[in-house]
Amino acid sequence: MRIKYNSSAVIAGAALAGTESKFNVSSERLSTGYKINHAKDNPSGIAIGKKMSAQIKSIGEARQNASNAVSVVNTAEGAMTEIQAMIQRINELAVSAANGTKTDADREALQAEVKQLKEEIQRMANDTEFNGKKLLNGDCDLKGYADQKGVKIGYYSDEVPVGKYSITINSLPTDADGNLDLQDGCITLLAKDATDDYAQDFPKNSTVSYEGDKVTIKGANEFEVSFKIDKDEASLGQVNIDLTGIGAMRVQIGSNEGQVLPIRIPEVSLEAMGLTDVDISTVDGANEAMELSKQANAYLSKVRARIGAYENRLEHTENSLDVTNEKMTSAFSRLMDTDMAEEMTEYSNQQVLNQAGVSILAQANQRPSEMLQLLQ
Repeated sequence: MRIKYNSSAVIAGAALAGTESKFNVSSERLSTGYKINHAKDNPSGIAIGKKMSAQIKSIGEARQNASNAVSVVNTAEGAMTEIQAMIQRINELAVSAANGTKTDADREALQAEVKQLKEEIQRMANDTEFNGKKLLNGDCDLKGYADQKGVKIGYYSDEVPVGKYSITINSLPTDADGNLDLQDGCITLLAKDATDDYAQDFPKNSTVSYEGDKVTIKGANEFEVSFKIDKDEASLGQVNIDLTGIGAMRVQIGSNEGQVLPIRIPEVSLEAMGLTDVDISTVDGANEAMELSKQANAYLSKVRARIGAYENRLEHTENSLDVTNEKMTSAFSRLMDTDMAEEMTEYSNQQVLNQAGVSILAQANQRPSEMLQLLQ
C-alpha cells in the first residue's frame, strides 16, 4: 500500500472524466435536439447537413417565388380578360355601324364609344403592373432589335435560336391611301455571314408572309419571327436583326443557379393587336373594324393561352417544390436530429455511471488516510 501516489484515485478520476464527457455530449444532444452539434461529432455528416439545411431554406424561397409568379400571371390574365371583353364590344359596335339603317350621326356616336374603349385598352396595357413591374406593355417579352430604325421586331417564338439574322428590303409599295402594302418579293432572306460567330441562318424552306406593314417569317420546328416596317423611316437595302433571347421575366424556381422559368407576356397594346386605326364612323371603316377586331381577338386568345399554360406549369412547380422540401427535410432530420428515445437511454446510463464514478472516486480518496493506522 502506498500513500504518495494514489493510483486508485487516478484511475477512478480518469474513468469519471470520460463518463462526464459522454454525459455532457448526451445532455447537449437532448437539449439542442441535434445529434451533430460540432464538426468533431461527425465531420462528413455536418458538412452534408449544413448543405442540406441551406438547400431546404432555398427551396422554401423558390416555393414563394413560384407563388408570386402565379399571382403575376393571374394579374395579367385578369387584365386581358377585360381587354378581350372590350375588343368584343368594339366588334359589336362595328357590326351595328355597318348596318344601312344607321345614319352618319349614329356612326359618330358609336365611334365615340369605340374611342373610349381604345383609350382604356391602351391604358390597361400601359398601367397593368405587379409590384411596380409593368406586365402588358412588352417589358416581359423577349427583345429583338434591328439596325434600321424603320424596322420594329414584334414577336419571335421560343424555338428561334438566339443570334443575328439578315434580310434585304427590296421595295416598299403602298396602297391607294398611302399605307404600306407589302407584297411577295418585298423581303429577301439572306444567308448568314460565315465570319460572324453570332450570325444565324433562317431554316431551310422558310416562308415569308405579308399583312400590310407586317412581315412574318416561318420555318421548321416552330420557327417564327414577325416585325413591322415603317414606310416613313425604313429604307431599301440590307437589315440585320438581332434576336437576343432575353427580356422575359425570369422566375427562380430552384435552389441553384440557372434553375429558372422564363415567363413571356407579349405586348397587348392597340398597335400590337392592330386596333390603332379602328374607325367605324363610315360603313367601310365599320367593315374593316370587324376584321381587325377578329384578328385582335385571335391574338389576345393566343396570349391568354400562353398565360394559362404558365399558370398550370407553375402549379405543378409548386407541388414539386413542396414534395422536394418534404423529402429533403425528412432526410435532414434523419441525419441531424436526435433520436430522443435512444439518447435518453444513453443519458440515463451515463448518469448512473457518473454517480458510481463519483462514489468510487470518493472511496479511493479515503484510502491514503487508512495508511495512518499503520503508524499508530
